[in-house]
Amino acid sequence: MTTYSGPATLILANGARVTGMASLGTNNRGNLNGWSGTFRPNEVNAEVRNATDGLQLELPYEQIGTVAVTNVRRLLATQVLMSLAGTGPAPF
Repeated sequence: MTTYSGPATLILANGARVTGMASLGTNNRGNLNGWSGTFRPNEVNAEVRNATDGLQLELPYEQIGTVAVTNVRRLLATQVLMSLAGTGPAPF
């Protein structure tokens, strides 16, 4: 299983960029096309909470993967944790 944990940028469908921290892993041994994880944005607004499809996750060194939000869970009054499902090659 390949993993990544660290800074990331969620790129919304309208091109807006949201910085935060990601924790990602591949789903199947050696299959880099199945991956998922979580993203905790540094700032939360309605646009971020309602994001679902047409998203990309950019990791350091401009590695980008396509993601969909499968769940948004409130952590604190000002923080959320987004569950992500990646499609295509894992960017890590």
